[in-house]
Amino acid sequence: MPRLPRRTRPFAAALTLLMAGTAAVTPAHAAPPPHPAGSGAPAAACALPGATGWTDEGHDTDPVQFQPSTGTRRVLTLFVDFADARATEPTDAYAAQLAPAARWMRTASYGHLRLDVTPLRRWIRMPQTSTSYGFERGLTFETHERYVRDAITAADPHVDFSGYDMVYVVPAREATAIPFSPTYLYDPSGPGVTADGTRLKWAVTFGQDMWRWGHKVVAHETGHTFGLPDLYAFTGETHRFAGGWDVMGNIAGAAPQFLGWHSWKLGWIRDRQVACLPAAGERTVRLSPVERPGGTKIAVIRTGRTTAYVAESRRARGVDGSACSTGVLIYRIDSATATGEGPVRIMNGNPAATPPTGCTPLDMGAYTPGQSFTDPATGTRIDVLAGGAAGDVIRLGATGGD
Repeated sequence: MPRLPRRTRPFAAALTLLMAGTAAVTPAHAAPPPHPAGSGAPAAACALPGATGWTDEGHDTDPVQFQPSTGTRRVLTLFVDFADARATEPTDAYAAQLAPAARWMRTASYGHLRLDVTPLRRWIRMPQTSTSYGFERGLTFETHERYVRDAITAADPHVDFSGYDMVYVVPAREATAIPFSPTYLYDPSGPGVTADGTRLKWAVTFGQDMWRWGHKVVAHETGHTFGLPDLYAFTGETHRFAGGWDVMGNIAGAAPQFLGWHSWKLGWIRDRQVACLPAAGERTVRLSPVERPGGTKIAVIRTGRTTAYVAESRRARGVDGSACSTGVLIYRIDSATATGEGPVRIMNGNPAATPPTGCTPLDMGAYTPGQSFTDPATGTRIDVLAGGAAGDVIRLGATGGD
C-alpha cells in the first residue's frame, strides 16, 4: 500500500490484505490463422493516459515521482529496533524472510529488473519509541517521513547512502506497534530525506505483516515505487475487483504474476508484444503465456480515452504455479479510476464454479476454448478459439458500441 503525498488523497490506514511454438494447440473449432502483434494498429494506439495524478494504470508514469522499473535498483535494508521494543535475535532470519524477493522480481520481470539488495546486518536503534510513530493511530505522510528519516539518520554513521536508490526498513518482531508495511514515496515539493548528499526518494517500511505475506510483500510494495496502484478494494469486500491475479491485488493470491498490462506499463514487455484494436474491427491473435518471456503477451481493445479491455494467456507455471484456473484472463482497465477503487476489474468466465480451498470466485475466472466475453455497451467481443500449453488463440471484435 503506498503512502500518498500530504497534498493529495488521505492515507488508507492498513494493508488488507515464450511462446515456444512447438506445443500442440487444442482447438474448440477451426481457428483462422492468427496475425502477429505487429500486423495491426501500433501498440501506442491502445496505451492509456494516467488520469488520477498518482499511482494508476496510465502509461505516462511520472518519472520524477516514481523510480525506473528496469535495470538494476540498488536497495539497502536497515533493521531497526526501539527502546520499548528491543530486538532479541540476530538480523539473519529477517533478511532470509525477504531475500527471495530479488529472484522473484527478476523472474516476474523476464530479467528486465534486478533488485540488488544489501542488508546492513546490525540493529539500528531508533531515537523514538515504536508507539510514537502513529502506525496504529492512522499514519500521516509527515509521521511516516519522520520514521524513514530517523532510520536513515541513525544508520548514517555505518553506511554511505550515496550508493543506493531506495531503502527497506525492517522492524524487530517485538515492535508490534508497527503492524503493516506502507511504501514511502517522497514529496518533490518538500525537504524530504537526505543523507550523504543523496535524497532518498523511495522506501518500504515493513511491519509485522511481513511474517504473514513473506517475500511477496516486497514485490507489492516495491511495485508502488514504479507507479503501480493497489488492485484490492480499500472499502467493502477486499478482493472483489482482481481476486488473486497479480501481486498488486491479493499478495497471497494463487496467481501473483504481474498482469500483462502492468508488464507493458513497466517496460518488461515491448510494444511489439502487444496486439492493439483501437477502433471498430476484428483481428485474431495468438497469445503466449505471461508467465514466460517471448511472444505476444496481451491483446487490447480500446474502448475510450481511459478505458480498455485486455486479454492475456495464463498458465500454472513460474510464480503462478498454484493458479486456480488457466486460460485467457480478460479484464477491464480504467486509468481514471484511483488506486483501491478498482482500476483493474477481472471478468469472470466461470461465475458458477465452486472455488476449491485457497481460491476465490474470481480466481476461477480464466476463459477456455469455446467461451466468449461480450460487452454490448462498448461493442466488445473476445472469443477464445483455441488453447494449449503454448498459449491461446483469441479473436477480438469491436463495433464501437450501440
